[in-house]
Amino acid sequence: MLSTLLTSANAAPAGGAAALIWLAVAVPLLSCGVLLLLGRRADKWGHWLAIAAAACSFGIGAAAALELMFLEPAKRILESELFTWAAAPGLQIDFGTRVDPLSITFVLLVTFVGTLIHIYSVAYMSHDLDRRRFFAYLNLFVAAMLLLVLGNSYLVLFFGWEGVGLASYLLISFWNFVPEYAAAGKKAFVMNRVGDLGMLIAMMAMVGAWGSVKFTDVNAGVAAQNSQGLLTFIGFFLLLAACGKSAQFPLQAWLGDAMAGPTPVSALIHAATMVTAGVYLMVRSSAVYAAAPVAALAVAIIGAITLTFGAIVGAAKDDMKKVLAASTMSQIGYMMLAAGLGPVGAGFAIFHLVTHGFFKANMFLGAGAVMHAMGDEVNMRGFGALSKKMKITCGTFMAGYLAIIGFPFLSGYFSKDKIIEVAFTGSGVQPWIFGSLTVFVAGLTAFYMSRMVFMIFFGTARWDHDGVGAKHPHDPSPFMWIPMVLLALGSLVLGAVMNYGGFLTWLEPVIGHAEHPHPVLPVPVITGVTLAFVVLGVALAGKMYLAQPIPKAAPIGSALTRAARQDLYQDLCNEAFVVHPTMNLAHGTVLVDKYVVDGAVESTGKLLPALGKIVGSMQNGYVRSYAGYMILGVVIALIAAVAVTL
Repeated sequence: MLSTLLTSANAAPAGGAAALIWLAVAVPLLSCGVLLLLGRRADKWGHWLAIAAAACSFGIGAAAALELMFLEPAKRILESELFTWAAAPGLQIDFGTRVDPLSITFVLLVTFVGTLIHIYSVAYMSHDLDRRRFFAYLNLFVAAMLLLVLGNSYLVLFFGWEGVGLASYLLISFWNFVPEYAAAGKKAFVMNRVGDLGMLIAMMAMVGAWGSVKFTDVNAGVAAQNSQGLLTFIGFFLLLAACGKSAQFPLQAWLGDAMAGPTPVSALIHAATMVTAGVYLMVRSSAVYAAAPVAALAVAIIGAITLTFGAIVGAAKDDMKKVLAASTMSQIGYMMLAAGLGPVGAGFAIFHLVTHGFFKANMFLGAGAVMHAMGDEVNMRGFGALSKKMKITCGTFMAGYLAIIGFPFLSGYFSKDKIIEVAFTGSGVQPWIFGSLTVFVAGLTAFYMSRMVFMIFFGTARWDHDGVGAKHPHDPSPFMWIPMVLLALGSLVLGAVMNYGGFLTWLEPVIGHAEHPHPVLPVPVITGVTLAFVVLGVALAGKMYLAQPIPKAAPIGSALTRAARQDLYQDLCNEAFVVHPTMNLAHGTVLVDKYVVDGAVESTGKLLPALGKIVGSMQNGYVRSYAGYMILGVVIALIAAVAVTL
């Protein structure tokens, strides 16, 4: 298996469109710079420039993808060195790009979905005075994510990694005049720095072991490495990095608060950028994890914990954006679980990542349309019966909903259900634990997503029709609903296209040959049980949220429900085990600095003048004084001599 994964060790030099792939990064980055530098002078047309830049990147990526498709599979890894960044004896750091099936898949996802989100944002942000700055940040986000996936080394990847962290901070806290929104941006920024430390440590280990962080050199080094300990060490710290970016346990607390940003930002973060970066890192590092089974198992365990955690939280939230955020956490957990289960799992992880990008962007934009029509309301208990007033929004949202719950032959059915099959592979109790969790969470996903759909679009209206504060829900403008329709179409058919189009075969030059999974249960049984759990989840949600009235105030609920509303107390745990100890340590350091370090300096400053005064007073010019000092010195010397003799 490992030898198959290392077929990419000798990448070919890029030519044609692949050699110009750096323009896909440069164009939106240049657009961002223009919009920020021109300031208010670009207010009237800046958003069109941003859309054109994103669309241009998509065109460049599509041309590179076509070039790859016409090459033999073994030759679908093309590298281009842009410049030498640093050179030293035994270490040369080049800045280059890598075009292969994995990177170009991400390029197409980021640019296509990103362009649709840009178009949607024209109407969504039309009344915002800082719309130009918002579009500049969107371009920065796209450029950073493209740099992340197109780099030919972990260092270039890390530049993009930091770029998406910066862009997410700027966009999450875009309305930073609201203190809670500013705090949410800082929270995301700080928690991601913890993950970044893992990436830095992993790269240091690579340089120490192999003198390079280039993917081809690292893969070759892994093949020749005899130390399991080193590979496990690198694998664990890469996983730490992925946990930060992809909001996986235990670094998941920032994702719910990130809903403070404008809804198009949420769609971009959850569907095409930020949280997908960790999955990319795991799959890009397939060679490391294939040679370090302990680290690979840790990836799968973290994914299993997070997919369960996110589903439980999503089932209790009333804020529709936070339900979708918890859903993303859970779905990324599915991908991480799969990425830890070998090449076939890694392939299905990317498969689900792509389909998830469409249906999750679709639902976030649908949520934004509801907010746009309902005075920025996000509490689902204040909606109901919106399907009668917002037919396009309801129809497109339903496409994403059916896809995510795994309705037969829609996108999620072909991607998430394949992960469930892979979870049932292996030996011992592992497949039964992982497989059972994935099936249970599939049912829980059907429950909380049905709950969301029923509370928003069906049942009785729970919003004011007349009087002060009356709401008049309506479908949005074409700038908003056309992207929603295109994403809905992807939610419906993309999974089938990828499944029957040989997507896993397409990824083989990167992940290795993916054997068909052989689960411990027959596939029809797994599929049937999964669908039974999905039906049960939908039916339970229908009984609770369609068959009976929904109170505007949430009932107290069980202890688990109350805990899930508080994100299973993750913030309280972070404060108890990280924030407060760190603050106490900082306070103690300040005290030491003030009373020990500064005290020593200040005391020395006071002592020396005092000693000077004493010595100065002894220099009085009287001979009798000097004679007395001499006699005193002689007496002291004699006493010392006698003491030594005795």
